Amino acid sequence: MKKGKRYVEAAKIVDKAATYDVAEAVSLVKKAASAKFDETVEAHIRLGVDSRHADQQVRGAVVLPHGTGKSVRVLVFAKGAKADEAQAAGADFVGAEDLIPKIQNEGWLDFDVVVATPDMMGVVGRLGRVLGPKGLMPNPKAGTVTMDVTKAIEDIKAGKIEYRLDKSNIIHVPIGKASFSEEQLADNFQTLIDAVIKAKPSSAKGTYLRSVTIASTMGPGVKLNTTKLM
Repeated sequence: MKKGKRYVEAAKIVDKAATYDVAEAVSLVKKAASAKFDETVEAHIRLGVDSRHADQQVRGAVVLPHGTGKSVRVLVFAKGAKADEAQAAGADFVGAEDLIPKIQNEGWLDFDVVVATPDMMGVVGRLGRVLGPKGLMPNPKAGTVTMDVTKAIEDIKAGKIEYRLDKSNIIHVPIGKASFSEEQLADNFQTLIDAVIKAKPSSAKGTYLRSVTIASTMGPGVKLNTTKLM
């Protein structure tokens, strides 16, 4: 695949054979982000686990201290007093069975995170085929199946992100925007990596952090020195 001129120029400042500490890596990613829009900075963490085994799943959620720089639209499945609570807490959309045909038949997906009270999971389960592949199914491990909808909404709006392994045992998550200061990006990254290390399954053998790379939307990847992260 041919890379654009801007990418080629940005790639010149990164030594592909080298690994960097967090501060250096963040500085390089910011320098390499030269697009006309505010690029998202993402972390890509390859783990030494096998996600095909239930006891080696790595999944959770963490609130980034400086948020993600993105405003997140929250949909809450709740009824009665819990629906009122969700609305008061700042949910963008609140509903119950009435939302099923809208999502299933009309393809409405104008939301980024779905929260549900436990009693609504039977209803939400009917949307599994739509929400599942998009990573939008509420999950107790991520704190999105809960009776405390106020806390869930506040955390998400404050910059809570969910991390989970893909099929190739890599976690891909945003840690902020290129416009963030180096300190903010480094703080967010450290918070994420600490959570991922803490979530290490007891059955995982060998090297846990296989490789860690951070990159902006249009920029080259910058590899981190994993031995300094553990």
